[in-house]
Amino acid sequence: MAESFTTTNRFFDNKHYPRGFSRHGDFTIKEAQLLERHGYAFNELDLGKREPITEEEKLFVAVCRGEREPASEAERVWSKYMARIKRPRRFHTLSGGKPQMDTVEDYSDNDD
Repeated sequence: MAESFTTTNRFFDNKHYPRGFSRHGDFTIKEAQLLERHGYAFNELDLGKREPITEEEKLFVAVCRGEREPASEAERVWSKYMARIKRPRRFHTLSGGKPQMDTVEDYSDNDD
């Protein structure tokens, strides 16, 4: 049986992770290694540039399409990676409350 996610290419994301996956704190060392080793294959499967060969790859593609929840380690780490790069950076407040919106009050005079 063919091994899943085989690739000779290392996966790097210099746009979002210029110092490598393990140095940004988003991923554990194990997750970072999984991304570097198999991320190229994950990406090609996700983009449809590569046909899934094994059952594991077919299940992975179903997760990428939103047809099922991530269950394997590969599915979870790729979903986590995609969520990190697609989601805009959140605005954090120190108050713990919701970010305050500037309210614009209507000062029009109705007593003509």
